[in-house]
Amino acid sequence: MVYIAFDPIFKHILPPGHRFPMEKYELIPAQLLHEGIVDPENFFTPNLLSEDEILGTHSPDYWNELTNLSLSPAHIRKIGFPLSKSLIERETRIAKGTLEGSLKALENGIAFNIAGGTHHAFTNRGEGFCILNDQAIAANHLLRSQKSHRILIVDLDVHQGNGTAEIFRNEDRVYTFSMHGQNNYPFHKERSNRDIGLIDGISDFEYLKLLNENLDEILNTFYPDFIFYQAGVDILSTDSLGKLNISPEACKLRDKKVISEAYHRGIPLMICMGGGYSPRIQDIVNAHCQTFKIGVDYFG
Repeated sequence: MVYIAFDPIFKHILPPGHRFPMEKYELIPAQLLHEGIVDPENFFTPNLLSEDEILGTHSPDYWNELTNLSLSPAHIRKIGFPLSKSLIERETRIAKGTLEGSLKALENGIAFNIAGGTHHAFTNRGEGFCILNDQAIAANHLLRSQKSHRILIVDLDVHQGNGTAEIFRNEDRVYTFSMHGQNNYPFHKERSNRDIGLIDGISDFEYLKLLNENLDEILNTFYPDFIFYQAGVDILSTDSLGKLNISPEACKLRDKKVISEAYHRGIPLMICMGGGYSPRIQDIVNAHCQTFKIGVDYFG
């Protein structure tokens, strides 16, 4: 059984003209159902994170500022969303979807979050549309509960997972691997366990070669017992922010590489959708739905 975290609250209403494509959170499940990739019973509605779960990753001062809506204007600008109680609820529910999904992946091999992948959230601040770091919160929960002991975070969004790298920089039980645009946001990169900076306009062949070589080496030396995968589709050549030249077919092969390695090695896998900013929303939705289809083909 493949489980997918989804709630209509994921589509938070933003001011007109905002470039973050929130409508994908409704279009992806609709297309998955329309194509028969999944059934309604595959979806689950996540709860809200508890304060203890949040404070297992984020600092108390930062959480207090969020709950009191007292972040500075400069901090709010870095996040990129207008701060509100409904936004904080949305973020806690998205992160809980990744946490609950990781527990379902332990039982069933794989789980997805329609949203998630908020990898620009640091211990004590947010930025880049990210407020709470969902994969870090879920990974820390698995470690504290001793349900997992060696976690690999594979971040293939076009933007470096800088918040995730900061959170786990002194945690040997978590290996952070980020392949991202070297000349893209964030312009100050944190240090992951392994960073692969990609040149603008990189080809399908070179991209997949780098992924295959590095992922194989990590899996054969770190031996994770759980994998979180950030499957951003902002690597596509159509993406307005990506700067890469990756085709939909290469994006599909990227997903197949990560998912098939987890499947054949017997490693539970939690997948979050991450970014995607192609001007045509259908390009974003099609690429994300392909990720689900591959996961269902292997684990379903």
